[in-house]
Order: sequence, then structure tokens, then C-alpha cells
Amino acid sequence: RMLSRALSSVVARASAANFPSRSFSSQAAFEKAQADLKTLKEEPDNDVKLKIYALFKQASSGDVSGSRPGMMDFVKRAKYDAHAKLKGINKDDAQKKYIELISSLLGADAAAPEAKSVEGLKAVQGVDFSIKGKVFEIRLNRPTKFNALTLDMYNGITEALHFASNHKETSVTVMTAAGDYYCSGNDLSNFAKAATASKAEVKEMAEYSGVILQKYTQAYIDHNKPLITLCQGPAVGIAVTVLPLSDMVIVSDKYSCVTPFASLGQSPEAASSYSFPLLMGPVKASEVLLMGRKLNAQQAAQLGLVSMVVPHAQFEELAWKEVEAMSVLPPESLRLNKMLLRDIHREALTKANKTECELIVQRWQSKECANAIAAFMTRKKK
Repeated sequence: RMLSRALSSVVARASAANFPSRSFSSQAAFEKAQADLKTLKEEPDNDVKLKIYALFKQASSGDVSGSRPGMMDFVKRAKYDAHAKLKGINKDDAQKKYIELISSLLGADAAAPEAKSVEGLKAVQGVDFSIKGKVFEIRLNRPTKFNALTLDMYNGITEALHFASNHKETSVTVMTAAGDYYCSGNDLSNFAKAATASKAEVKEMAEYSGVILQKYTQAYIDHNKPLITLCQGPAVGIAVTVLPLSDMVIVSDKYSCVTPFASLGQSPEAASSYSFPLLMGPVKASEVLLMGRKLNAQQAAQLGLVSMVVPHAQFEELAWKEVEAMSVLPPESLRLNKMLLRDIHREALTKANKTECELIVQRWQSKECANAIAAFMTRKKK
């Protein structure tokens, strides 16, 4: 969503503009493409958004003008550079390319699988909910985005965890993911919108996101059934910090994990400031949470983040064998034993979750965080 606000305002202005040199049909198609852009279920990547913006500007106003923005204004600089690459393309050709690009996005969007859910639970794009025997499965299904979590996915998983806790026909809850990546953490578009927002808007967005994060983590803390996480590939950030809130974590030997909070100007979340030192001791916890040390599957197991490492080629077979073995155990016994183990730490986990969310809301509003994310996104583009 880096350019969504700027793009929306530009689109709105252009819709009211006149293009006397063009035919009515081509102008109508151009305006329809602008409307179709707003209907996409999945937001385009930032690189595609820049291309959309550049084609739109070239089609409506011609070659780029003015001075190139400075390095610190990375959003305007990126938009300027994208527009400058189209110099010399006439407005009609730019319009046609814009229409073709939106059409290709619509085609890909239509081909994307619809989110799956169960009766009584709202479907959420990017995550599937299903029941397999005695197992309630929450499956991240956004593989082209490395299963990065949007705010809608956070809310959907929170609701699903509450739903699964009260579901009488299942005894175990499983977190899984589609594709080669388990989860790359937060979708950075969750933060990128702040780059073009006012200070008051950034504060509002940060506080809103903080509430979502706190509820998300609390849903893990309060889940009253055994929670098993199956990671077939790498995990980043929030996908790592919630692991101690699971009761079993099975990973493939291709798994790796990292929590790059300091490098992004942020702070730990998911009660990890309590659970990580409890699991691995304060020194190792600092190495992972403060220094952002990347761990492979065996290292994660040695530190207590992972219960079992299995060969990648046999991951589905062996992991689900463990899930099925737990799911056939007496359900009330499972629930009571889970609560007995969790209640010892529930108050401390809840307190840590609240404290962490208060801090991270402050961090999201800081210049240090904004600059760190800007630097990361610039490196990523290169």
C-alpha cells in the first residue's frame, strides 16, 4: 500500500480530466481500468504499483517534470524514477500499456483460489480454514507473497483461533502454510502507507495496528486446545515469536528463522520478551531478539523453539502423522492438560503482550523505524 493514497488521489483527479485528443472508446477503457484496479482481491507488489503509477502519469500528463526528490523522501523519489523511465512514450501508448497491465492483474486475480472457510467463520483472503477429522486447520495460503500477513489475515486468524477453541468436534488446532515459505512475517504494505501519511494519521494507524496485534497474540495465549505449528520453510518476525505459544512445533530441515526487529527499528512482539528468555535463557534470547541472529532448523531445536525436525521430502507425511496421533487422544484430557500448562504462565504472557504492544506502537511512530523500513525497502528493490 506504499502508493495507494497517492495513486487514489491521482486517479480521482484524472477521472475528472478531459483528454480531447483521444477517442471516446479508448478513454472509456482507460477509466474502466482505473475502476477495475480498485476491485483486485490481492494488492499488487510495490514494484507493480510503481509501474501502474508511472503509466498513469505518463498517460495523463506526459513526461516527468520537476526536480528529482531527495534520498530521504524515498516514496516520492521512487515514483519520480518510475515515471522518468517512461520518458518519450506518447500518452496514447501509455494509456494502452496501463489498460493491458490492469487487464493482466485482473486475470491473475481471477485465477487466484478463493479463500476457504468452515460454516460459521468468515472467509479471509490469504488464509484457509478447514476441518480434517478431529483437527481444525488454519493454513496460510498466500505463497506468491511468501505468506506475509496482512491486517485482514491477522484479524481472520484471531477469529479462527477463538472459533477453534469453542469448536466441539475438534480436539487439536494446527497452523500450516502453502508454498516453500512458512511465513515472511508482516506484509510491509501494513507500514508503507505511513510514508505518505500525516503525523496524526500515522498515530491512528499505529494504534489501530497495535490493537490488532495485541488481540492476535492474546488469541494464541488463550487458545484452550493443543496448538501444533507445522513449518515447511523459512519464518520471519511474528511467525517466529508466536512459536513458544504453540504446544508442538514441527519443521522441515529446510526451515530457518530470524527476528530482525532492531534492524527495522522495531521491538519484539507476541510475548517473546517473556517466552524467549524462559525457553533459551536471557543471553541466547538477546542474541536472537536483539541481534537478529538467523537460526537453521537444528539450531532452533537446540534453543527450544522447535520440537522436531524432519526431512523435507517426508515433511507432510511425518508431520501429519504426529498431528493425527495427538488428535485421537481423549479431547477433554487434552484440553485440561493444555490449560494446566498454560495457566502457569498466562498472567505473565498477557502482561508481556500488553507491554510489548504499547512499546511497538511508539516504535511504529518513530523516525528511526520509518527510516529503517525505508532503507530496507530500498535495498530490497536493488
